[in-house]
This record gives sequence, structure tokens and C-alpha cells, in this order.
Amino acid sequence: MKCAAVIPARYGSTRLPGKPLLRLGDKPIIQHVYERASALRGMDAVWVATDDERIFECVRGFGGNVRMTLPTHQSGSDRIAEVVKKEDYDWILNIQGDEPFVESSTLQGLLDQALPDGPWPVYTPAAPIRTLEEWSNPSIVKVVVGRDGTALYFSRWPLPFIRQAQLTSLQGDLAQAGSRSLEQFPFRRHIGIYLYRRDFLMRFVSWPAGVLEKAEQLEQLRILENGHRIRVVDVERATLSIDTPEDYRQACKLFSEQR
Repeated sequence: MKCAAVIPARYGSTRLPGKPLLRLGDKPIIQHVYERASALRGMDAVWVATDDERIFECVRGFGGNVRMTLPTHQSGSDRIAEVVKKEDYDWILNIQGDEPFVESSTLQGLLDQALPDGPWPVYTPAAPIRTLEEWSNPSIVKVVVGRDGTALYFSRWPLPFIRQAQLTSLQGDLAQAGSRSLEQFPFRRHIGIYLYRRDFLMRFVSWPAGVLEKAEQLEQLRILENGHRIRVVDVERATLSIDTPEDYRQACKLFSEQR
């Protein structure tokens, strides 16, 4: 089985334009992500998929593999599919270009569960939710998992819904109820990394967006709406992704502390 990592990277982020090229230490963010993917055991190739000449030249400058893609893609998965449609890889690892701190153990855990011939078409990681801020933040996607380890649903809303938290909130004590709920129930936050069977990825990007995907703005719901399963791999913790100027400031501070 052959596996490739593909890193979708675009310049025109609404909240933080040009973020793949922002620097952490002496390297751009995209290079940090690329090097983490390249270090994985069992990885046959790593590519950056971009529609921007500045990112293209940056990746070529540090010796990485990069391909230009159409500027009309609506998602990173569409961009990745263009890169691998004529390749003979069996598995495709989708790593977002804004994840310079992603832990090698998280990525390796996905590969070790799926390769060489895992039974599920898609694998993705999730970490425990430990704070009320995570629990209530719509930017942090929650995932509910069934007994077989596959995702039942992804949502920006806190799931599973806890009735006691709602009842107590009416009495002005949501924080206390929320803390008890976090201790008693397996809340998970989704980490936006995917390992796809290549043939399934090509089918996935051919399907139209469904009602749930449009409502939540979560493309992985398209898979569930079409009757397929996503295997959730539990990891110990999530790491900082860079979506906003504040995230970038935190990333610079964290990177400095780790050196």
C-alpha cells in the first residue's frame, strides 16, 4: 500500500491572508507542516497543493514537492483530489497547512490504524474536551462517536446535549453544570486531519454538498449523509491551528517557548 500526504494551502484566507507564508522562527508555517509530514513512517510522498504562485515558489525554495491547482476549488479535499487523481497512491493523508504544531503521534496513529488495509474508508483524530471554553466555542467542532468507534455526527454545537446543563443554566449556574458534564460525558473535539482511501476520496469530492454540510459548514458531514462511516481515532490532546491573527501571536509565543 502506498500513502501520500497532501497539504492544501491557499493564500486568500479571510481571517489571516497569506498565513502559509507567515514565519515561525526561521521557517514559514507551510515548511513546518511539510517537514512533520515528511518524517512519518510509511509515507511515500508529500505534496503541497496550492493555487498561489507565492506559496508555490516558497515550497520549491525549501526543496518541497508542490503542484498548482485550479483556483475554483471550494475545499481542501477538492484541491487534494486534483493533485492525486492521476497518481497510484492507495491512501491520502490530508493535513491542513495551518497545523505547524500537529503532533507526530497523532499523524502516525492514523497511519498505523489504517495501513496497510484498514476496514474504513476514512480515519480522523479527536481529542477530549477539557474546558468550558472549548465546549461552548462554535469554532471547535464536536464529534459524537458510536460503540464501533465511528462518527455518528459532527457539529459546532456542544454534543451530546446534556439536559441538566440546560436546566441549571435557567437558574444562572451554567458554568457549574457544564463542569460536571465535562467530567461525566465523553465530549470530543474533532481535529481536522483525514486519512482517505484514494478511491473513496475521488467519490467523495464528486458528491454535491448536502443539507447538513451546508447548515454546519462541515464537509465531513457529506460522508455521513451519503451513508458512509468515518473511523475516529482518539488522541490525548489537540494542538494549536492558526486561523486568526490572535492564533498567530499565540503560535509565535508557543514556538519561542519550545525552543
